[in-house]
Amino acid sequence: MARRGAGAELLAPAPIGKPPYWDRACRELSACDPVLAGLIAKVGNGHLVARGDPFVTLCRSIVGQQISVRAAQSVWERFAAKARDVHPERVARMRIATLRACGLSQRKAEYLRDLAGKFAQGTIDPGALPRLDDEAVIDRLVAVRGVGRWTAEMFLIFNLLRPDVFPVDDLGLLRAIARHYGEDGEVTRVKAIAIGAPWRPWRSVATWVLWRSLDPVPVEY
Repeated sequence: MARRGAGAELLAPAPIGKPPYWDRACRELSACDPVLAGLIAKVGNGHLVARGDPFVTLCRSIVGQQISVRAAQSVWERFAAKARDVHPERVARMRIATLRACGLSQRKAEYLRDLAGKFAQGTIDPGALPRLDDEAVIDRLVAVRGVGRWTAEMFLIFNLLRPDVFPVDDLGLLRAIARHYGEDGEVTRVKAIAIGAPWRPWRSVATWVLWRSLDPVPVEY
């Protein structure tokens, strides 16, 4: 994993441990798919790591939109160091110019400020989200500026630890499927969905393993 900056150490909650379904999911995926069996063996004891703060998860997801894991980590560390406390009230007060200086685009800087304002004002109630099913959570989150389906799916995987999320708009996932399942060039989303159908109800786990096959830096939001 990339080294964290000093500001990132102030993010607070500590990482949540291994999801309770993880070992069972790995066994069942290995039994049904020899490709995944090999990739899971390479990952070894690695597993999905989540943090319990919904605001931090959504911020990290916005930062990570359309850039590599390594680039997102670098920008996040600069942002966390500048913020000192990644908390809605604090981020809502940060100037756009300050956010831009961390490596964020104008649009992402605006998205973070808007998200922080909605949390601070109570427009988003994170306590209500765990009670909703996956699609209802997505519907609730995409109403927020800058939060599309991909960002909401990252929230489902990395904050709510939902086991069967399959983010087929994720370019890394599509590249990994193309590489390991003999697809020439780019794999279509329709084809990816078909390949991933046997992975139910553990597609979040399969996705995480496929991400790791492309980049040894753990995906973390």
